[in-house]
Amino acid sequence: MKIASYRAGRDGTLMLVNRNLTQCCSAADIAPTLQAALDNWAESEPQLRSRYDALCRGELSNAESFDPARCAAPLPRAYHWADGSAYVTHVELVRKARGAELPASFWEDPLVYMGASDAFIGAMDPVTAESEDWGIDFEAEVVVITDDVPAGVSVANARNHIRLLGLVNDVSLRNLIPAELGKQFGFYQSKPWTAFTPVLVTPDELGEAWDGARLHLPLRATLNDTLIGAPNAGQDMTFDFPTLIAHCAKSRSLMTGTVIGSGTVSNVGSKDGSCCLAEVRCLETLRDGKPSTPFMAFGDRIHIEMLDAEGKSIFGAIDQVVEQYSSSEA
Repeated sequence: MKIASYRAGRDGTLMLVNRNLTQCCSAADIAPTLQAALDNWAESEPQLRSRYDALCRGELSNAESFDPARCAAPLPRAYHWADGSAYVTHVELVRKARGAELPASFWEDPLVYMGASDAFIGAMDPVTAESEDWGIDFEAEVVVITDDVPAGVSVANARNHIRLLGLVNDVSLRNLIPAELGKQFGFYQSKPWTAFTPVLVTPDELGEAWDGARLHLPLRATLNDTLIGAPNAGQDMTFDFPTLIAHCAKSRSLMTGTVIGSGTVSNVGSKDGSCCLAEVRCLETLRDGKPSTPFMAFGDRIHIEMLDAEGKSIFGAIDQVVEQYSSSEA
């Protein structure tokens, strides 16, 4: 199934979208929101799937054209958002560019932080920042949505708790990060709102590209019509999604609707480019002694998308413009 949320209140209204992302229909009578559907998945999933199949066959009289501009994030707010750094080659490159060694433990124990999930934003909502001096960067990632995960779950069993997959732009304000991490208490101001693709999909929609742990397709990141990178999300993923889920559930249960992120997709050697500008700048530093690529500026457009083997969009595209904000209460 492919699931979206049209804008309505804080939590949206549940929509089903056909496989080609051209038609949609309301599913609010089955479950008003995606969180409600997930909370009652055993009952709602068969009903949603029956209607989805009818939508894909063109049998619904109430079907309408799908409009990504009307989409909120499929899960507009979540109880838990944990983002990993599963592509350790990316971490290694960043540390190498600043002359720091990578601890051996980084290859054995995942890096994960808890992000803000009180508000996720839609695929066409702007990236906002007060100043370009903050170092505005995109980060293209794969995410999974879980059901209830028991504390201490094994890696083998963790894969059974993945309900949906999608993509995100996990924006980083790079120039705010050093001071925050210097406090040794983690990210906060340097991690603004995260944007989601218009739809999330059930694992069966991905066919052979999904092996139950990794999504084996290129993730394309295009800035101002220039392809920055298309690394394969299934390659060089040191910690797969079941491993990340088990890591997060080591000491407590995870609630239905938990979002687990892969971190910036990255391949060894970056032969197919990068999924963030920080990696591009690190490669330039190692090659030339200093970076030459700037971070994003107001007016820039970032486009993030994953295509299937036939070249068709799976999740729809994240397509955001960078805008300046100013507080009316400053």
